[in-house]
Amino acid sequence: MSQKPKLSRRNFLTGAASTTVAGTAALIAAPKAQPPQPVKTSKAQIEPGLGYQLTDHIRNYYRTTSV
Repeated sequence: MSQKPKLSRRNFLTGAASTTVAGTAALIAAPKAQPPQPVKTSKAQIEPGLGYQLTDHIRNYYRTTSV
């Protein structure tokens, strides 16, 4: 019958402290987050006339779908 070694309070606190130090070191060594890149605009936002246009066809569709 093997006996398990009795863990002391001192061993537990030493392990907890070393884990905390290792975790802190990992956070410090982690690369910093990059700032967000600017959003590119589409052609519809740059050139007028390429976006949504209310035409006769669209007006007819809206008229037929109204309740």
